[in-house]
Amino acid sequence: MKEELSEVNIHPDDYVNDLYKEDPLLAEVIQTIKEKGMPEVSVAPAYGRLLTFLVQTSGAKKVLEIGALGGYSGICLSRGMSEDGKLTSLELKEEYAALAHAHLTKAGYGEKVEYKIGPAADSLEELKKEGEKFDFFFIDADKENYPVYLEYAIQLANPGAIIAGDNCFLRGRTLNTEKNGPSVKAVRKFNESIATDERLMSTMLPAYDGLALAIVK
Repeated sequence: MKEELSEVNIHPDDYVNDLYKEDPLLAEVIQTIKEKGMPEVSVAPAYGRLLTFLVQTSGAKKVLEIGALGGYSGICLSRGMSEDGKLTSLELKEEYAALAHAHLTKAGYGEKVEYKIGPAADSLEELKKEGEKFDFFFIDADKENYPVYLEYAIQLANPGAIIAGDNCFLRGRTLNTEKNGPSVKAVRKFNESIATDERLMSTMLPAYDGLALAIVK
């Protein structure tokens, strides 16, 4: 199979991207992020569709997003929620949360999302003290705290909750043994925990920049 793929002129990621028409609303989010000079690190379109798919098929009503950025993933998550679904989004920067909320409002989900501003670990601790529980988690924020976010997600999870974590490969750095910066080490620890933690049933998708998926037992 590897030999066959090596003979193909188009990368599988590009092939998948070409199969689907560009989503006008999500394209607008990407363009606005670019124009404002924000990090262009939104979840890949195919994984955005997967988030919608997973939220909808799992019947998740309470969704927690760690890292709002411009609202791309927030829209994808909200599209999968039922009428009584609610999205809680944690974002460090107030201006990012404001832009994300504007985009979710335009998408028709403004009243279904609540933003908590500040360090995500602090917000997660507050949610834990409040006894909050969630059905779905999407982790896509500062990489050095990925292991911290994973542990909080497990503690805040309802039985059967899904945890998704983006950028497991850090554009190849986690696979390169010569790369050992704080973010790389943290994501490696996150990946290893996802794979071995007995509280989870998990897998990892190797396309794009890697997506970890786990179900909390």
